[in-house]
Amino acid sequence: MSGKTALVKLIVPAGKAAATPPVGPALGSKGVKAIDFCKEFNARTQIYKPGTPIPALVKVNPDRTFTFDIKSPSTVWLLMQAAGISKGSAENKKPVATLSLKHVYEIAKIKKGDFRHQHMDLEVIARNVLGTAKTIGIDVVA
Repeated sequence: MSGKTALVKLIVPAGKAAATPPVGPALGSKGVKAIDFCKEFNARTQIYKPGTPIPALVKVNPDRTFTFDIKSPSTVWLLMQAAGISKGSAENKKPVATLSLKHVYEIAKIKKGDFRHQHMDLEVIARNVLGTAKTIGIDVVA
């Protein structure tokens, strides 16, 4: 690897990281032992339900050491879990599920924990969640 820091974006199931694809090849090509990442990732994601897709941003240094940040699951995934559906509406004209504003608020609180949302008002995050819900065909009622 050259003298530059490399960034690797991964989405890995919580508690189930293994040195198999996509983790092994993505990190191995940067000179990182995937098993080291897997052990730490699995330890840090124990708070999530096993299998929850967790985005991770791995920063690989020129000396092959690494650090990584994990984010909350995607808004779409959280909405679909709350609604109990496996996929959204192909055309957002036809609702496929209904959620309450309380669900939206709880999802917004989860997203507020992400670094990029820390300085945003909870109301703004909730409005973003509402927009995502509408896009995938979930109606939100008071």
